[in-house]
Amino acid sequence: MPKTAILIVAAGKGERAGAGLPKQYQPLAGQPMLRRTVQAFHGYPVQVVIGPGQEALAAEALKGLSLPAPVTGGARRQDSVRLGLQALAPRAPDFVLIHDAARPLISRRIITAIVSALEGGADSALPMVAAADTLRRRHPDGSWSLVSRDNLWRAQTPQGFTYERILRAHRDHAKKDVTDDVALAEMAGMTVIMVEGEERNLKVTRKEDFALAEALLGQEIRTASGYDVHKFTDGDHIWLCGLKISHSHGLEGHSDADVGLHAITDALLGCLGEGDIGMHFPPTDERWRGAASWKFLDHAASLVRERGGLVCHVDVTLICERPRIGPHREAMKAKIAEILAVEPSRVSVKATTTEGLGFTGRREGIAAQAIATVRL
Repeated sequence: MPKTAILIVAAGKGERAGAGLPKQYQPLAGQPMLRRTVQAFHGYPVQVVIGPGQEALAAEALKGLSLPAPVTGGARRQDSVRLGLQALAPRAPDFVLIHDAARPLISRRIITAIVSALEGGADSALPMVAAADTLRRRHPDGSWSLVSRDNLWRAQTPQGFTYERILRAHRDHAKKDVTDDVALAEMAGMTVIMVEGEERNLKVTRKEDFALAEALLGQEIRTASGYDVHKFTDGDHIWLCGLKISHSHGLEGHSDADVGLHAITDALLGCLGEGDIGMHFPPTDERWRGAASWKFLDHAASLVRERGGLVCHVDVTLICERPRIGPHREAMKAKIAEILAVEPSRVSVKATTTEGLGFTGRREGIAAQAIATVRL
């Protein structure tokens, strides 16, 4: 089966979008735009090209994704593309799709159509949308004239190519100035097939484009709950919400029995319809004996990220007579936020007692209930 690689060009400065930050690293519905663009190609090998000095920004934007190190681009877009194509050489792809990081709403339909065209024998494939607005040309004297929109089309990305030929075209015509890769392909004598693009595959350029892109995302909000209980046993400490806390007893469990993190993990898995913690980390599996529960929560958070989602908020209530939670509350919030890679303001830790009633009132164990909200 032919191998297809994705090259995402994110080397620009994006100054027209404002905010003092290159637009590809600015948040779009809670996630850096570059991250959303990369996740749109889930299942394909992706190589990102960044601008000089953007290493820290890229590392933060792509944190947790399984990607090779970004390639540093050049002064012009086509220089960046050439360097990115050269970086793909060890993987020897048959085809490559070259895409702008500023088009985060690319659909699976367009990606599939371009790959299908290449697998069908096309040298290159280009998504295009017919011009719909009335077009006018301004002349040097300030006058205007009407331009017929008949047979006028707007080019989009990703633009797909046979890998070896587009790499050769970039090398052979490196001194030419072009606005897209299809122009170089045509210089090299490659045939271009058009596939139908989409209006929603807009290029985010100005500040107002972010609001439009967020509206088009149309993300779904999901909320789910989690609940867990562990009983006390012999010991001198417990793990609670990621913290080791000195106590007169320990908590019994196959892992470290962190009841707070277990409840949050189940809540996140519930948002995804992915069962419960026992399905992912069976208590019969010796690999998880004594395991740190932050690994379970990190796994659930990574599943959210793989779906292109965002953890909006988690709220956990610890139910116990002892230990007192108040002195540890802020540290617990910070630890949970660290594991989830979110701001502490997106985490709530509360505590209550049962006024001496039930197993928690008798100090036989600790319970926790959690609610998580994610945007997918």
